[in-house]
Amino acid sequence: MSSVSSSAAPPSQFGFVRVASAVPEHRVADVDFNAQQIIDLSIQAAARGARVVVFPELSVTGYTTADLFYQSALLDGTRQALLNIAQATALPNLLTVVGAPLEVHGRIYNCAIAMQGGSIVGIVPKTYLPSTNEYYEKRWFTPGTNAPFSAIDLGPHPVSFGLNLLFPLSDVPGAVVGIEICEDVWAVNPPSGDQALAGANILLNLSASDELLGKAAYRSELVRTQAARCLAAYVYSASGPGESTTDMVFGGHALIAENGSMLAESERFRFDSQLILADIDVDRLNHERRTNSSFSFGSPSKAFVMKPTRIETSVENINSVGSVTRVEGVSDKLLRSVPRMPFVPGDKSKRDEHCHEILAIQSTGLAKRLRHTGVKHVTLGLSGGLDSTLALLVIVSAFARANLPLTGIHAITMPGFGTTVRTKSNAEKLAELLGLNLRTVSINNAVRQHFRDIGHDEEDHDVTFENAQARERTQILMDVANEIGGFVVGTGDLSELALGWMTFNADHMSMYHVNAGVPKTLVRYMIEWCAETQYTGEVSQVLRDIADTPITPELVPLDDTGNLKQQTEDTIGPYILHDFFLFLVVRNGFAPKKVLYLAQQAFAGEFDNAILLKWLKNFYKRFFANQFKRSVMPDGPKVGTVALSPRGDWRMASDASVALWLRELADISQ
Repeated sequence: MSSVSSSAAPPSQFGFVRVASAVPEHRVADVDFNAQQIIDLSIQAAARGARVVVFPELSVTGYTTADLFYQSALLDGTRQALLNIAQATALPNLLTVVGAPLEVHGRIYNCAIAMQGGSIVGIVPKTYLPSTNEYYEKRWFTPGTNAPFSAIDLGPHPVSFGLNLLFPLSDVPGAVVGIEICEDVWAVNPPSGDQALAGANILLNLSASDELLGKAAYRSELVRTQAARCLAAYVYSASGPGESTTDMVFGGHALIAENGSMLAESERFRFDSQLILADIDVDRLNHERRTNSSFSFGSPSKAFVMKPTRIETSVENINSVGSVTRVEGVSDKLLRSVPRMPFVPGDKSKRDEHCHEILAIQSTGLAKRLRHTGVKHVTLGLSGGLDSTLALLVIVSAFARANLPLTGIHAITMPGFGTTVRTKSNAEKLAELLGLNLRTVSINNAVRQHFRDIGHDEEDHDVTFENAQARERTQILMDVANEIGGFVVGTGDLSELALGWMTFNADHMSMYHVNAGVPKTLVRYMIEWCAETQYTGEVSQVLRDIADTPITPELVPLDDTGNLKQQTEDTIGPYILHDFFLFLVVRNGFAPKKVLYLAQQAFAGEFDNAILLKWLKNFYKRFFANQFKRSVMPDGPKVGTVALSPRGDWRMASDASVALWLRELADISQ
């Protein structure tokens, strides 16, 4: 066998920790057989790049050993088996956690035993011992809370013993492992809550949960929600069908969850061994904790020692390093999905639910503003593009919520030098099909007069040429709103706010910004959803065509054939990339190199490294440079977990320097 490669996968410098949950084939009371299964699965886990592997409760003996727990032969054999497992799993950087009964000073404890580098490095006893219905653990075991000692002799050196043991992974900064056992997580106040508040962000549970009708779904939800509550990863392993079936059946349920999301789950009722793995993003978890005031103000309960014992687990602690063949292509691949469009619902089965909720949030926000002001009329610039179309659909829904007639919706299309037949036609068709009045006001003559007034050459298609048109359109909308006793509904989206891709005091400004929380990729998705589920016939056809229209502000004159010469994504980069960057930078707080690494995973084969690097640098430059626009943005509803309102989620100095972020990317070869 060849030595394990020193380059762990996935890259720990990006804060990933690969964890494994193992369900071994086992036999009740056959400690030698069970120990060998644990050793084999530990080696498999290491070969696939795992840093931590957890086994079921009492996995060395079996959970259903019953009164045989009293037998000296079993207890002595268990101690020897633990030393054998520790020695055989002395693999680089692998923390192995198994379950076993341990007799200490005349008492038997149901324990989780943590091993690394050939040694047993810590023992965590079970806190809550179920003794109702099919469970009667108090017959054999003593609760860990009653232990009158903090270390026991197991092997050549005393081993720390207690409920307050935490295991930092020193080779992955910020990663800390906490351990609890089965019933502990079902209790009102699980030990994992205190462990999380004391710093643990990878929580392990060694379980022997039996199978009952409906219990698996509840168990999965319990693990998922505990991971969410603790802002942590939760790795769960339960005994398999090798347990005695005298009165119960065990399914072998293994689960790995992270902050409310299930990353991996085993198949139940299999007699052969199973191993599931997932990559935990510790960096993301720590960012969640930094930004969550409920967590930062929390503290462990009085029952939990305020200064838990931290046992370092690292290569340096290894007494005898084993060897194992790394599974190439398996151990080096990131074992978690990296969605290309993090703002767009990934679960198609929940698409309707998500989109209904988004539209409800947007339209309710506007309806409340209409009810509060008593205004019954609004103006909207309807261009036939994505943003103004979604804004119009939101307004129609808001008027229905506020019991207002659609006659109060004043859509205005304002063709200019770059307006295409396609967008103008779609704006006109949509307004007509929805039964709205549409006013057409050309801006050409007004803008030309403005150019003459300020002495600007109309043939110079610079920023002045473009912004003059945007500001003229906003002036029209504002003045018509005054005329009808209404207000202007803005159309700009979250992506444009992030990039500053709007004209200050033009499309940047309105009385209510309904799309402020919706990024561009989600805008297109929402329109496609509306075309499919909310509308039929010609309206649906128009919406589909709008969703397929190239993104452009239409501010530069068309070419001689009437086609666009200006497309937004040619100038600022693909929105699919910028929305990806936005989510990872703002929502997760990731460093530039990690954002780039994840982009490489998500867009492999679609964008090469040079393109990703180019647009990531552009994102940072634009995001920092345009905070001043966000500092004075209008009111608008937060829709998802990312928002840039200075009154809500994002507070940033308008003159903050981007140098530190660009410096991190400077040494990356294109």
